[in-house]
Amino acid sequence: MPNHFNERWGGPIKDLLLPLSAWNSLRDEGITTLEQLRAVADQLEQLPGIGVKIARIVRDEITRVSTLEG
Repeated sequence: MPNHFNERWGGPIKDLLLPLSAWNSLRDEGITTLEQLRAVADQLEQLPGIGVKIARIVRDEITRVSTLEG
């Protein structure tokens, strides 16, 4: 069985690469833009399906993509 936790996938937010489970959780919460994601970045662990490790990955990706933009 594949381990999708270690794989990174592109999704609806340009340049962001996340585990498939993170994309699924964000989709379920209606988060489809970087601005929406930034707004909830400090509360990611409270979203269904996102734990501490996934939240850290998402925050690291937000930082990486923000660096690309700036």
